[in-house]
Amino acid sequence: MRIDKFLNAVNITKRRAVAEDMLEHKVVFINGNAVKKAKEVKVGDIIEIRYLEKSDKFNVLEIPTTKSTPKSKMDEYIKKL
Repeated sequence: MRIDKFLNAVNITKRRAVAEDMLEHKVVFINGNAVKKAKEVKVGDIIEIRYLEKSDKFNVLEIPTTKSTPKSKMDEYIKKL
């Protein structure tokens, strides 16, 4: 699954347009490398989002098969580090 779709599907971002904007401004990293929106996410990847004053890291546990997932199921797909 592409990183822009993944961020939206697992509720890290509210809209895919927000995810695309974050990727365009190079604040999203996978395994330490800045990525473009077409980058494929794999199980075991570490996604880091660097905000101005902090950063959030997530470990990818599973790739969702649907376009969106309920927030209650978020823990099945990602683990916040």
